[in-house]
Amino acid sequence: LRFLSIPNNKMGVIFLSFLSALHTLHYFITGSSQIAKLPEYWEVAYVDGVQILQFDSKSRKTKAKLDWVNKIAAEDPDFWERELHGSIASEQWFKVNIEIAKERFNQTGGVHMIQRMQGCEWVNETGEVDGWQQFRYDGEDFISFEWKTMRWIAANPQAFITRNKWTRLDGYKEYWKRYVTEICPAVLKTYVSNGRDFLMRTELPRVSLLQKTPSSPVTCHATGFYPRTSDLFWRKDGEQLHEDVEMGQTLPNHDGTFQTAVHLKVEAARDAEAKYECVFRLAGVEEAIVVKLDGKSILSNERDAGERRVYQLHLEFKPAFCASKSANRRQKSAASKRILSANCTTVLCLSPCCPRTDKSHEARNVFAAPFS
Repeated sequence: LRFLSIPNNKMGVIFLSFLSALHTLHYFITGSSQIAKLPEYWEVAYVDGVQILQFDSKSRKTKAKLDWVNKIAAEDPDFWERELHGSIASEQWFKVNIEIAKERFNQTGGVHMIQRMQGCEWVNETGEVDGWQQFRYDGEDFISFEWKTMRWIAANPQAFITRNKWTRLDGYKEYWKRYVTEICPAVLKTYVSNGRDFLMRTELPRVSLLQKTPSSPVTCHATGFYPRTSDLFWRKDGEQLHEDVEMGQTLPNHDGTFQTAVHLKVEAARDAEAKYECVFRLAGVEEAIVVKLDGKSILSNERDAGERRVYQLHLEFKPAFCASKSANRRQKSAASKRILSANCTTVLCLSPCCPRTDKSHEARNVFAAPFS
């Protein structure tokens, strides 16, 4: 699949209201058994969709993925030691709970996996916060925390025991509500403050139109933009389309930017009487990029010689190990997509999200409550 970049004179701009900056902090963790060539335990942390920290059971080291994270560590002498100890303790927690889950599901050997996702989001203009705490087992939902109602939600009968235990556990629900509303947002604000030059930068995308064959949808593809918060849509005669379109995922590029796409059904695109435009909006930028749909602006696989510069379309995925039993049997084909799918990432609380007080060890112990 190839596409042609659209020259600047093919684009127009319109003025938009400022979009509020939404910042996010995600912690992802995966603990597994008997998956060949992969670490049994893996942690990653993302701020605004960009990976900042990583730990795995093979290297047994916590690594900063960006230079400004090292600056935080330089100002906090205990940073790396605290990270490492928290990761090692969490790794043991996962080993214990995989065995508990196998017993719950009447399983013995084979590939099994617990995934955890937790984190928070913060809107800097309003101060609004939200957060999440979710567990999966073998790729299926297991239990999650609904902090606004202070309830643990069991996704299947095997999780009822865990739900009942965690509901009765003194202070557990209160801690996770505090984590969502206070602890996690405070850590996120620290990361945003220290990484401001990187996280608050603005990079506009290259917006292009492509079509695989004359009968394929027309795809509007935007790549190389930052921050992640953006909007890409098709417009017909000045009105945004909600039918005859299909949204793609927003995916990370290797350089810390993002890409996304929106597809217009070919039947709609053939309406010669209508005026179609693809519109891209980026958070913090008042001007929108507008690309008009016409025959000259689309590149298909039937390449013309001469004028057109051709680029390869690359889709990239977050390195979150989300394999299931069935995925393991297809490692060289569809499994790689499932393992790396941005939709199946899951998580852990790395030690920066835990309170740095005299009760930090207590918070870690509460965090480590077993399933049974």
